[in-house]
Amino acid sequence: MEERKQRKIIHVDMDAFYASVEQLDNPDLKGKPIAVGGSSQRGVVAAASYEARKYGVRSAMSSVLAKRNCPDLIFVKPRFERYKELSGRIRNIFFEYTDLVEPLSLDEAYLDVTENKKGNPSASLIAREIREKIKEKTGLYASAGISVNKFIAKVASDINKPNGQKTVNPEEVEAFLEELEIRKFYGVGKVTADKMYRLGIFTGKDLKNKSLEFLNENFGKSGEYYFQVVRGIHNSEVKPSRIRKSLGAERTFEENISSEIFMLDRLENISEEIERRLTRNKVAGKTITLKIKYSDFSLQTRSKTLSYYISSKDLILETAKDLLYQEKMKESVRLLGISLSNLNTDKDEEQEEKSEIAVQLKFDF
Repeated sequence: MEERKQRKIIHVDMDAFYASVEQLDNPDLKGKPIAVGGSSQRGVVAAASYEARKYGVRSAMSSVLAKRNCPDLIFVKPRFERYKELSGRIRNIFFEYTDLVEPLSLDEAYLDVTENKKGNPSASLIAREIREKIKEKTGLYASAGISVNKFIAKVASDINKPNGQKTVNPEEVEAFLEELEIRKFYGVGKVTADKMYRLGIFTGKDLKNKSLEFLNENFGKSGEYYFQVVRGIHNSEVKPSRIRKSLGAERTFEENISSEIFMLDRLENISEEIERRLTRNKVAGKTITLKIKYSDFSLQTRSKTLSYYISSKDLILETAKDLLYQEKMKESVRLLGISLSNLNTDKDEEQEEKSEIAVQLKFDF
């Protein structure tokens, strides 16, 4: 096998970004439990400060439950323009070190610093310098994970949060992953973690002991992914221009609705919004997915793949209608969403994602 130079990847993750920005701009909020989001009966928490997290307040939690967990919780309306402004400043800091920057969202990104503009051989020192510069130029704290690939770097960035960093050197990868709790593996959500627990998989070592056949049988297409990453194999490169996989919009209603006429009206508004976004991004898609969240908070998705690409509001709405009428609603509805995937920007990335065991080279980390 051809010898490849080991990559040095940094995953930078801002600490409680939205909430920290609000505390930065309003000193009266510092040290207090705050939630960015709506405080109404239908509100949802977009982000929570660390003071609020101590009470179990988390993003995507209903505002009612968040307030119940933390009676002193302070709700703050989101200001996305401000978040984008600061995110831009942070990204400019990244570009001082490398052009290989892959943003995941406003508050996190991957950086490939194998070859960097500073000529610094230590990815750990670069990460520390970046974090210090972010604090100096924005007043905000960031955490970082440093390792040989994106998967391990992302997992590592969560280890010493907030305001910390974790380096997993090449020779430490195997032990690090074996000791890691399975729920801390990036890509293993609550449902998958619960299933793994039932199968006797609690740590990376437990996962590593399972055969590829066993994982494929129990986790389908994800089986090979779990088999590879637990062995430290994840050769996806840092891509400065990330390919958009889907585009969509959704609406949460002030009151639950059960009338299909009202639902169609909402779906028309959502379809118009998606058409605007598709036009702005110059893309079209073949697969339409209707998302329905019922009053009991259960979630249902219905999808249809067409033989041609669409981007017009009328065709999106027509397909969404078909999906709406596909089966009877089981409850009144609190949220509707439409997303378009299988976009004409999709590329065959399987070859890039196919993993191969690379020769571990020693170098300054």
